Amino acid sequence: MLGHDVARVAELGGHEVVRLAHEDLDITDAYAVEDAVLEEEPEALINCAAWTDVDGAESDLDGATALNGGGAANIAAATDRIRCKVVYPSSDYVFDGTGGEPYVEPDETNPLSAYGKSKLAGEVETAAGNPRHFIVRASWLFGVNGKNFVDTMMNLGRELDEVVVVKDQVGCPTYTGHLAEGLVRLIEWDGYGVYHMAGAGECSWYEFAVEIFSQAGIECRVMASTTDMLDRPAPRPAYSVLVSEREPGIYLPDWREGLAAFLAERAEAPA
Repeated sequence: MLGHDVARVAELGGHEVVRLAHEDLDITDAYAVEDAVLEEEPEALINCAAWTDVDGAESDLDGATALNGGGAANIAAATDRIRCKVVYPSSDYVFDGTGGEPYVEPDETNPLSAYGKSKLAGEVETAAGNPRHFIVRASWLFGVNGKNFVDTMMNLGRELDEVVVVKDQVGCPTYTGHLAEGLVRLIEWDGYGVYHMAGAGECSWYEFAVEIFSQAGIECRVMASTTDMLDRPAPRPAYSVLVSEREPGIYLPDWREGLAAFLAERAEAPA
């Protein structure tokens, strides 16, 4: 989902882009990663490969860590050999969400879930393996090229009179088209380190669903629930709002603008 948008935005920006999908490169294979990097000799590599199944990671921490952590280590080592910049998109799930205040870059991490632990492992490996790194924490991604909450709600809203959505998890919905623009801008810089880059503002999943139906013109009632009522395998942070204190930083549009842009892009896509 993010990889498609990054490649598109980079090409529109005049970059020469090499796209490597999973069938082209397994990032858990250190030798294959090194061969690919040495062959292409990129100036920057944006690592959009990731284990994204949050609940599935609870029963396969090793698998999630092999991809999100070990794969990141392989990429960092290979790119460091040729002094190539590397970008590692990370997650708000590296935080525990117990503070009730927006998280900034220096805040202490404390992931609750196996997925969050695997993403933190990727952050650590990327930073240790290549000093020319950008670690970019985003949250609640949605885009037209992959499974996402917006499409799920719209599909349910067309079939059902009401849906049940949690109201006690608050974060920053982030449109991958906007995030991709931020990531591609970032590779022009030399201000390495950790960045928070998420849709501006905050909302709960419940409020997000209400806004989705409003903007999409779908009549569907949204019922509020708690996280405990859903009994999901992976624990989620209750309040994982991300803001940036980097100066200069890259700031994305409000999450509602991201939703509007997503719906516009979805409407223009072939059936």
